[in-house]
Amino acid sequence: MTLTYVYADSIAVVGPLATFAEPHAYDLCEIHGERLTVPNGWNVIRQERTGTEPGPTDEDLMAIADAVREIALPAKASDEPAAQTGVPGLGRRGHLRAVRS
Repeated sequence: MTLTYVYADSIAVVGPLATFAEPHAYDLCEIHGERLTVPNGWNVIRQERTGTEPGPTDEDLMAIADAVREIALPAKASDEPAAQTGVPGLGRRGHLRAVRS
């Protein structure tokens, strides 16, 4: 299920899984989608699933798989971000690594 909300209107919409990314939209499992509560004064619109919603196409699944493979591949020596930043060992996820003081 996808939760979408409009803060200015105090409305939350819970409906079928969205097929595109949108700001203020979050994917939820079915259990959390059903248990969702909102702040006092907010309205919830629940769009029930019909079971006929289209799923991802083969092209969508291949695009996701290709993106995951690209991230998983080790960086080439010439593409190493550490050379650009001047910090040894600082890679793509450098914000999570400890740096010597």
